[in-house]
Amino acid sequence: MTSLWSTDTIRDVAESVGITSLPPEVSSNLAMDVEYRIHQVLQEALKFMKHAKRTLLTTADVSHALKVLDIEPLYGYDTTRPIRFGEASLGRGQPMFYVEDDEVDFEKLVNAPLPKVPREVSMTAHWLAIEGVQPAIPQNPTPTESRSETTAKGSTTNHSVAALGSGDSTTVKPLVKHILSKELQLYFEKVCEAVLNEHNESLRSAAFASLRHDPGLHQLLPYFVQFVSEKVTHGLKHLFTLGMMMQFTWAVLENEHLFIDPYVSSMVPPVLTCLIGKRLGDPNASQGPNLAHFELRDLSASLIALLCKRFGDSTHTLKPRLTRTCLKAFLDPSKPPGTHYGAIKGLHAIGGKESVWVLIIPNLKLYETILKEGLGSEDEMKRIESEMVLKAIVRVLKSLEEEQELVVGANGNRPDEMEITNGDGEEELGGALRKRLIARIGEVVAEEVCKSGKKGLALAILDAGVRGPRA
Repeated sequence: MTSLWSTDTIRDVAESVGITSLPPEVSSNLAMDVEYRIHQVLQEALKFMKHAKRTLLTTADVSHALKVLDIEPLYGYDTTRPIRFGEASLGRGQPMFYVEDDEVDFEKLVNAPLPKVPREVSMTAHWLAIEGVQPAIPQNPTPTESRSETTAKGSTTNHSVAALGSGDSTTVKPLVKHILSKELQLYFEKVCEAVLNEHNESLRSAAFASLRHDPGLHQLLPYFVQFVSEKVTHGLKHLFTLGMMMQFTWAVLENEHLFIDPYVSSMVPPVLTCLIGKRLGDPNASQGPNLAHFELRDLSASLIALLCKRFGDSTHTLKPRLTRTCLKAFLDPSKPPGTHYGAIKGLHAIGGKESVWVLIIPNLKLYETILKEGLGSEDEMKRIESEMVLKAIVRVLKSLEEEQELVVGANGNRPDEMEITNGDGEEELGGALRKRLIARIGEVVAEEVCKSGKKGLALAILDAGVRGPRA
């Protein structure tokens, strides 16, 4: 292969650095590599020139190209005007280019006036603004200058400046605000009012349907997120408000016309509050045990599952942060049974069977002490809530049964052979298999698994400790 770059130039450069005997093949390969590198730099430089909408390539473009290619930039050629190159002949037919120097008339240079002596460097301090108001000092712009500068920024600010008046004593404080149309403001007020209306279910349904399907609501999205956050924060004793806020969030998530990604981190805290909140609802609102908050926690767990499914890949820290929060709440003995219930449902919603394999089953033996204390409590409310937690544990464990049935079925066993009847099968489950279950997940949960009469469920739980998480 031949190169457009002369090998004589390569040898000249080699001799300038002390290499006197450079083989011809090395010179040829270096010439081709130099030509490739120059083409690469010129390609990148032309991109900068085209993006700047210019037709003249400057040294700044080449310098930017070298920085992009992670090459040390040139020094001493940074100028705003193009460099003029002159051509000289070396006598062998090979031209040599050089940078032409500007010719300066010596008389003009001598007779030119001397530049002004620069001021000495000094530093001083002054108040730029006091509580948002600029004081009238020489260092700050006058109100007239501020008004003209603000007016030039755009038509949106013109109305606010004109409303301030034309007096010179008026202090101009330009503000950046997100301006909504009157129609959107009215829509936001009506939707929020309809969602919180306890007596008109048809109106609530219409509001949720509008949130699910209407386009053109993206400007209201940050206001929706803030509305849900405020209502959840200040309405922890009102289960109706919390439930409506979760349905509100669900409706917003189902709207295909909204870009939710930037607001995911702001939508998660209210949902987590309704999932693992310590006290949800007013305990004195009814005479008997109030179990309505468990339905709210179930709805919140479904929301967590939806968030992880849609944004788990784009937001890489979403699932790990949610998992750590729910696991911490699950293993905290100071938390009430309602929080433990929500944490268990949340872990299953975040990771599915993987979370059951890795996080729930290994900690059930440790959690047995808290569960026994709640089931044996004299407080009726705590006892009933602990029973709900036990049911939740068994329910998430049953998610492993389908997988185990597929494995056993593939080995040739019939599905009905896994049913434990009142015959020998129950004695088998009550023998060595029961002891292994108790050693694995504790006595309380093991008894509930045995009562279910599913041998496949028991094998799946024991298999979790042997095989680890499934792929």
